[in-house]
Amino acid sequence: MSMVLHCGGTPIDENGLLNIQLPEETDTYKPIAHYDLAQNAINIGNDLLKDYTHSFSQHAVAKEGQRYFGIYTFVKKDNTKDNHDLLNYNIAIRNSYDKSMSIGVAMGATVFVCDNLALTGDIHVMRKHTQNVASDLEEMLITNIYKSQNNFWNICEDRAKMHEAKLTDNDAYQLMGTMFGNGVIKPRQLNQTLREWRNPLHEEFNARNVWSLYNAMTSSLKSTPPNKIMEKHIALHDKMRMFCA
Repeated sequence: MSMVLHCGGTPIDENGLLNIQLPEETDTYKPIAHYDLAQNAINIGNDLLKDYTHSFSQHAVAKEGQRYFGIYTFVKKDNTKDNHDLLNYNIAIRNSYDKSMSIGVAMGATVFVCDNLALTGDIHVMRKHTQNVASDLEEMLITNIYKSQNNFWNICEDRAKMHEAKLTDNDAYQLMGTMFGNGVIKPRQLNQTLREWRNPLHEEFNARNVWSLYNAMTSSLKSTPPNKIMEKHIALHDKMRMFCA
């Protein structure tokens, strides 16, 4: 999951959302409070993701609170170091009071939200601030969390296969070259991937397998422009999955 703030956004805690004044409703504009949207996301997530528990969240606002961005992360209840096929499940949300953007919800193993209004995930949906938005919002969250879980479990299976696929250094170098040659990573990102492969920042990526290399590459992709980052993550995932097929 990823939240990027580079257009004036600032972090805020969930309770701080209560201090931002809700705009007036009109015949064509039905505002939803930032705090209410956040509470809907966490409550429905807790209700539907029975095998998961809420772990942490990120919240940010921009334009003096007129725009809101949030991510809730859920972790498997029986997650252990030996359970390599487990991934976090994320729900990303966005909202506005200045009519600059629709309500947005994205969910899955990989989500991305940015204060430049970008919002992406394994599944993402938008809803305008129009009639019945409050009642539609709950249905939108429930329906798409259910829909996203099939994609989520497929990604978990991919992760397990990547853990099982061992790599020599030469294998890893060839895969790095493939990603560079196909435009998935740039020259600086290639160098960073190589450093991460040789000296992993986290102990869990010391294993010489595809999953460790995958994480070295996803770490290097953090420098990708926000409007391209999800595209690059998808390309990386697809190519690494094909390698393990």
